[in-house]
Amino acid sequence: MPGRLRAPTGRYGGKTAEERQAERRRRFLDAALRLFGDTPGFRSTTVATLSETAGLSTRQFYEEFRTIEDVLAALHLEVNGWAEAAVLDAAAAAADLPLVERVTAIFRAYAGSLAADPRRIRITFVEIIGVSPRLEEQRLARRAGWLDLICAEADAAAARGEAAPRDYRLAATGFIGSVNGLLHDWSAGWVDATLDEVVDELVRQLLGILWPPGWKPEA
Repeated sequence: MPGRLRAPTGRYGGKTAEERQAERRRRFLDAALRLFGDTPGFRSTTVATLSETAGLSTRQFYEEFRTIEDVLAALHLEVNGWAEAAVLDAAAAAADLPLVERVTAIFRAYAGSLAADPRRIRITFVEIIGVSPRLEEQRLARRAGWLDLICAEADAAAARGEAAPRDYRLAATGFIGSVNGLLHDWSAGWVDATLDEVVDELVRQLLGILWPPGWKPEA
């Protein structure tokens, strides 16, 4: 299909065209979270199934999206956006705390945002992978954003004497792999631990990166 169908304009039922469009889009994304993040998954979901789950028509689908892949792309960005907002809020609230407490607060916020609905973890770490070059580029771009955030926090800690001064990009890249793998395995039931225990383990791993052997933080 070359482009989206044109949605009706004007006020109807007390709502503007923009409000109705936002409501439809929200219903499609909520339905996608249920279907992509659980059963049957993105690859087995059709436009017709998604539309039926949303309680809308396929025509309304094409008023909002060009393809079902566009829905996954939007949902992936939204889930990451929720997590990023939680992390930034936690980082701001913990800005004056010691490093260990600050890092713990940040990772508890990140893990808490994803674990608030396990389907978010599946969208972030499973369904998005290998769909298309476009979505792979989007996934890696969001991963790069998380990498930049971790490096910025590590550099700020080093400037305060709380962490060893070094280039953290390589270590942070490996650490992100640990975060993704551990949260996915925990969500899948392959890790016998509470979410707090998972966060504590991630904090220990990060502190091992920030505090290499032989280096001690300033008093």
